[in-house]
Amino acid sequence: MRNSLIAVLSLSLLGFTSLASGQAEPIKIGLFGSETGGTATFGVSTKEGVMLALDQINGKGGVLGRQIQIISEDDQSKPEEAKTAAEKLINRDKVVALIGEVASSRSLAAAPVAQAAGIPMLSPSSTNPKVTQVGDCIFRACFIDPFQGSAMAKYAMNDLKLKKFAILYDVKNDYSVGLKQFFSEYVKANGGEIVTELGYSEGDNDFKAQLTRIRRANPEAIYAPGYYTEVGSICKQARQLGIAVPLMGGDGWDSEKTAEMGGDAINGCYFTNHYSPEDKAPAVQEFVSAYKAKYGGKTPDAMAILGYDAMRIMADAITRAGSADPKAIRNALATTKDFRAASAVITIDENRNAKKAIVVLKIENRVPHFVQSIAP
Repeated sequence: MRNSLIAVLSLSLLGFTSLASGQAEPIKIGLFGSETGGTATFGVSTKEGVMLALDQINGKGGVLGRQIQIISEDDQSKPEEAKTAAEKLINRDKVVALIGEVASSRSLAAAPVAQAAGIPMLSPSSTNPKVTQVGDCIFRACFIDPFQGSAMAKYAMNDLKLKKFAILYDVKNDYSVGLKQFFSEYVKANGGEIVTELGYSEGDNDFKAQLTRIRRANPEAIYAPGYYTEVGSICKQARQLGIAVPLMGGDGWDSEKTAEMGGDAINGCYFTNHYSPEDKAPAVQEFVSAYKAKYGGKTPDAMAILGYDAMRIMADAITRAGSADPKAIRNALATTKDFRAASAVITIDENRNAKKAIVVLKIENRVPHFVQSIAP
């Protein structure tokens, strides 16, 4: 009995000390992403960008006089785990907002959980239009695929003067299916031709049957809007079959693994992306310098800068809300206008999507280089 009384008194004194110190409770924000699994580079890069922004924000005193605490969950690159991660962060950790995911399929798995709980969720880089259509608590800090797919088609037709395209896409991936649709629609609406459309499934490693059929169709380019996990192999096998035309894709190509897996076969190929580290804009170069300083000289990819921007957008929304209440944060996110992020100036539109420019990159000597920027 005496020991129990001492324990209670000790806890009471500890609580008093915490209150007396004047230290406010941190604002908890959940982060979920693919730190392991098939697309682990996406989650790792995003988290690095988020943590860089967090250091800067907390180093300047946090928001509303409180530090921000990031609580992260690894969804192992699986949609069902993304849903579980969101449930844990909301119900167990009591976060007031979520940042995540990169992959549209995994965002679509987690978004209904956030929506049902009234917790605002900000995806750094899920581009499929269906993500924010889940509900009014779901936002994104990136462009959407109707813009991305049509931008690549527009560049291919207007700048490269190409008219005949084959498409090789991941039939089970919402991101890949969406890009295929929007690229194809632009080509057909502007006098071009889709000579063949063929599919594969994530995890496949042999694409020679599809590529042989594509070679017979004689396209001037191949649109392959998948993730880096398959793109490198697709490029390599295309070259082995004597297909010399350029391959094209979207931001899912943006990983150092693309060059590791594809080697010289990716040279001469193009993809759309959220930014280029070659961009001379001061905001871009300040971010690149800070990221390299924190992470051993590594050049940040698009997922890193989008994670950084998402964290800063969320902190800005909490500041403007004047509260860590989820509903107030949601309302502030919805009114984000002309926010000067590192990747671009961002305005959240009435559909909770970010209006921002897109860049086209060309791979030379296994390195993506800036070609042009296309306004939304």
